[in-house]
Amino acid sequence: MESNRSKYILIGLTAVCILLIGITSFKDGFLEPLRTSMGYFLIPVQSGVNRAGTSLYNSMRSYTTFKSALDENNQLKAQIDALTEENTRLRSGQFELERLRDLYQLDQDYQQYEKIGARVIAKDSGDWFQVFRVNKGSADGVRVDANVIAGGGLVGIVTDVGANYATVRSIIDDVSRVSGMAPQSGDTCIVAGDLTLFSEGRLRITGIRKDGDIKDGDQIVTSNISSKFLPGLLIGYATDVTTDNTRLTKSGYLVPVAQFSSLQEVLIITQIKDDQFTGGEPAEGAGS
Repeated sequence: MESNRSKYILIGLTAVCILLIGITSFKDGFLEPLRTSMGYFLIPVQSGVNRAGTSLYNSMRSYTTFKSALDENNQLKAQIDALTEENTRLRSGQFELERLRDLYQLDQDYQQYEKIGARVIAKDSGDWFQVFRVNKGSADGVRVDANVIAGGGLVGIVTDVGANYATVRSIIDDVSRVSGMAPQSGDTCIVAGDLTLFSEGRLRITGIRKDGDIKDGDQIVTSNISSKFLPGLLIGYATDVTTDNTRLTKSGYLVPVAQFSSLQEVLIITQIKDDQFTGGEPAEGAGS
């Protein structure tokens, strides 16, 4: 009985194979309805799968591109920050070099005087360096009444000295008075400090003889008769010189050569005017 069952299964399979061979032998037109029916079902499914796959691929690609761009942007920002810092450092070094060159040139212009360099470490409130402090003092040979120069000419005078600091009052301060002269003629004048007037970049010069030869554009330097300032230090240039109402004197304005808005380094002349009368030692009371 078992053998009969196997025989029937073999006959059935044979028949199915013969049927399939027959079906595939027919023309394509016989299978067209079946293909069409399957197409209605499979094409939408395939399209949906394709769209989902494409969208997923594009999303992954966009994310990869975005992440790459973000990383590159962060790298560029880091490079820009580094270059900006380096550029700032180089510019700062360049400005300092230019200032030191100016001080060196000033040192060469006044070789007859002994000098030391000092850095400004503090100043009074306000826009200008009318009173400021430097990092050199008595331990470095600085004394009261020492003249201070920078920016091509006279800045001021030392009024107070500690072991490691000194206080400087500049020529633009309201209480400052400097005896000046025009080197080409020898005529004298008084350069008066005035913070209000200096907001226009000028100081007042007075006391010029009515027939004195001081005219616009003339250099004004410290005079030989000054009691505190060494002679020959450039102060600035005369401008707008006119005869006073009294007709006895003339007055005008002076444009200082030093920059009192951005002082950073100065030169302090260690010699003082009293040395010329005391053989190189400070006169009595000069440091009080």
